[in-house]
Amino acid sequence: MNSPDSILEQAKARMSAELTAFLQMLAGVAVLAMVMLGVGGTIFRLVSPDGWLAQIIGRGLGSGAAAVFALAGVGLFAWFTCEWVSSKQRNRFAEAWVYTCAGAGIVYLAQLWLQGTL
Repeated sequence: MNSPDSILEQAKARMSAELTAFLQMLAGVAVLAMVMLGVGGTIFRLVSPDGWLAQIIGRGLGSGAAAVFALAGVGLFAWFTCEWVSSKQRNRFAEAWVYTCAGAGIVYLAQLWLQGTL
């Protein structure tokens, strides 16, 4: 039969493990939210009427054509990474891409909070 002290120690250990798992889940959700904000903000800045693509190509190009060019660029980038990058490098590249997007999300969040706009 277990003593009350050992039962209490087991409960503390279980609570500590559950708290650690919960905090890891919260950190994962925060990273996911920042990645989504980073990707969404980058796409918005790319294809918006005053966005990067409009500045590069010129204002004469419609937003629909700008979106098509942006999607073509994303497709070309995806093909390049699948065909020419080894799976070992792709794993490192994917991790760097996730944290780059999360960093962009933090920047966009800060801009949104400080300036009220992207």
